[in-house]
Formats: sequence, C-alpha cells, structure tokens
Amino acid sequence: MSEVESVETHETAGASAGTASPEAKRKVVNRLRRAHGQLAAVIEAVEGEAHCRDVVQQLSAVTKALDRAGFLVISTALQECLADPDNEDSAKPEELEKLFLSLA
Repeated sequence: MSEVESVETHETAGASAGTASPEAKRKVVNRLRRAHGQLAAVIEAVEGEAHCRDVVQQLSAVTKALDRAGFLVISTALQECLADPDNEDSAKPEELEKLFLSLA
C-alpha cells in the first residue's frame, strides 16, 4: 500500500467513512488523488534536479491538498456528530478538536 493510499484509508476512516455521505467521501478522495499527483510531481522535480523554488512550490501544493482533505474529514465527522450526538460510532467533540488541532 502506498503512503497516499495509507493516508487516504486513515483519513476517511477518521471521518466514519462507513456513515459519511457518498458526496463527502468523493470530495475527500478527490483531494487525496490531487495530492497524490502533486507528490509525484515533487518526486519528478527532485529526481530531475529542478530548482529548489519549484520543488518547494510543489511541496506547498501537496501540503495544502492534504490539509484540505483532513479538514474536510473533520468537518464531515463534526456534522455527523451534531446530527446524531447519541450515535456511539460518531467521533466525540473532544476527539474532533484534537484531530483539528493536529492539522493546525
């Protein structure tokens, strides 16, 4: 399993992927696929001895794509928590806060 697939699995699992709406899951996966493509571009740039400016710009794009995917996962989990606070499978607000802060 590649690192991005591992991140994708971890990220979507944190959002209760089994109960997340198909639209939310699609958005997260699309963001992760975009990050995957951007990371491939970073690797190619490093292997091709690209200017450090180009490498750092690509790394910044990867970081932003991953952060946005993470925030979307947390947002989805928060919506589920608010919609059904008694659901034992929903993440607790304290857990969501900790996850949010880990991305900040």
